[in-house]
Amino acid sequence: MQEYNVKVDAFEGPLDLLLHLINRLEIDIYDIPVAQITEQYLFYIHTMKELQLDVASEYLVMAATLIEIKSKMLLPKHDEDLLDEEDEFAEYEEDPREELMHRLIEYRKYKEAADELKDLEEERSHLYTKPPSDLSDLMKDVQPDEVKLEVSLYDMLGALQKLMRRKKIQKPVQTRITRQEIPIEKRMVELMQYLRQSKGRKHFYELFPESSREYIVVTFLAVLELLKKNSILLEQDNNFADIYVSYKEGGNEELGYY
Repeated sequence: MQEYNVKVDAFEGPLDLLLHLINRLEIDIYDIPVAQITEQYLFYIHTMKELQLDVASEYLVMAATLIEIKSKMLLPKHDEDLLDEEDEFAEYEEDPREELMHRLIEYRKYKEAADELKDLEEERSHLYTKPPSDLSDLMKDVQPDEVKLEVSLYDMLGALQKLMRRKKIQKPVQTRITRQEIPIEKRMVELMQYLRQSKGRKHFYELFPESSREYIVVTFLAVLELLKKNSILLEQDNNFADIYVSYKEGGNEELGYY
């Protein structure tokens, strides 16, 4: 398979990934189950490596930190009754998760503040010299099912994890090695033609009719490129629901590969 090294700008860092996992698993940020969050974090890192994405060193440092915290949590705790009574200044062991918890809380504050500023910027971009108008009457015509949630790259990676489990490609099913290079450009064209002819949204899994690792990786990268070029739409009906892909009318069709 041809090697592709891709750096995805949508990743904001290891704290962003951890916060995503905490929200996705509905975990109390003040009482993080380290074993569970470490397993999920390492699974995401493994998926990123499978896709040959450029995993920054900070992700690996966080992985080592989680493993260290996990190992400390496994150590037996000292019994307070066994402490030296004469040592009035004996310090009890701190929770090894505490520093990470404070970092996540601070990061969440900055992230929420950044989201609020982004919303204000978006709102202000629609204002000109004319005072704001009441558009409530116009919004009555918008049906609830027309409003779609934003699909993050983490949601796409989660869907890809389920796909890889479903197709059971973690282990090779053939002993005979075949070499078949699939250019990303060619797969992008195929996806655009397929979505345009479908005239409707398709389930994310329907974009992966073949089960080979090479085909799945190239197809996933092709979807990322088309999304980056604003040529397709990704939609979710609810949080953590299935992802649907559709051809974007009026989107960018100048792929340069026809």
